[in-house]
Amino acid sequence: MIDVVVLSQSECHFCELAEQVLQRVARDYPLAVRHIALASEEGQALASRHGVMFAPGILLAGRLFSYGRPSERRLRRHLDRQFSARVSQAETPHHAVEVSEPPSMPEMGR
Repeated sequence: MIDVVVLSQSECHFCELAEQVLQRVARDYPLAVRHIALASEEGQALASRHGVMFAPGILLAGRLFSYGRPSERRLRRHLDRQFSARVSQAETPHHAVEVSEPPSMPEMGR
């Protein structure tokens, strides 16, 4: 599940677009979307921390993805990369690391 935080405000056309984009994308990806008012104390703290200049600010897994007009294509590309990386990591066999003795020194003549 990917945590998505949307920093939004009322009467914001781009915020409405972000909601529509996230609803469509959530059909294909496991998103847990939470909305926070940009004007709230929590919203202001998140916006300041992540450099959100104006609504909507979209954070994916705690990192800034975008602010302003949302791009569904960019979001899908980003999620595709995230999921392909996760799948390839999951498919890569994890082998135990073998600890070997250091090479022995050749014996010198006695």
